[in-house]
Amino acid sequence: MRAIDLKGKTALVMGVANQRSLAWAIASALSKAGARLAFTYQGERLQENVTALASKIPGSLVMACDVMSDEQMDGVFSQLRSQFGKLDILIHSIAHARREELEGDFRKTSREGWRIALDVSAYSLVALADRAARLMDKEGGSIVALSFQGSSRVFPNYNVMGTAKAALEQAARHLAFELGSQNIRVNVISAGPVPTLSARGITGFNLLATHHRKYAPLGRNIEPSEVGDTALFLCSPLSSGITGTTLYVDAGYHVMGY
Repeated sequence: MRAIDLKGKTALVMGVANQRSLAWAIASALSKAGARLAFTYQGERLQENVTALASKIPGSLVMACDVMSDEQMDGVFSQLRSQFGKLDILIHSIAHARREELEGDFRKTSREGWRIALDVSAYSLVALADRAARLMDKEGGSIVALSFQGSSRVFPNYNVMGTAKAALEQAARHLAFELGSQNIRVNVISAGPVPTLSARGITGFNLLATHHRKYAPLGRNIEPSEVGDTALFLCSPLSSGITGTTLYVDAGYHVMGY
């Protein structure tokens, strides 16, 4: 099997909350392949967690970033230019909706709740990809975002987050089209249910995970490392002909009719 070697590559991983985060599983896989990493966190509450995890990866950079602030996003990429000189990989594992929007009737979604969910979870990919593309040299780069099947199917209580994930996947396809001429590939991983910090905010998540495990063709839920390995593949030369794709890492659940 051809080994993946990312020595000399630089990656920005956005969305790590703790060691259970899919973003951390991806960061671990990229680091093992030799990539140099930068991380962002939002707010003081997550700063300690992200800094502690990043300390396990020598030479990594940690920065604050609220993706609802253009100034903070500009600051992150300014630091990347100064510290790394370029960027090869962007991992977008950012999603947020207010807790009250993730329970009850979807039709009760507030205007402000809709705005926040779409801004943080979908528009941020567009804004970050624009900035990342300016740091990706003539060799191009890879952008990978994380989604969930709620983008195309109804999962009770996923509500406005499903709308945001649908927007995220469409944005990724359009970005793949626009950035292809720069040899920048944009793909999405649609992961099965994993008990991350954000997933636990979904009312009825345990029931969802149980149903998934029962009906998935592989008869189980996935491990975070499987998402990490898939992202590593999408960030490597082994996937050089793949862009604009949503790749399911869900033990096959997406092929089922129930």
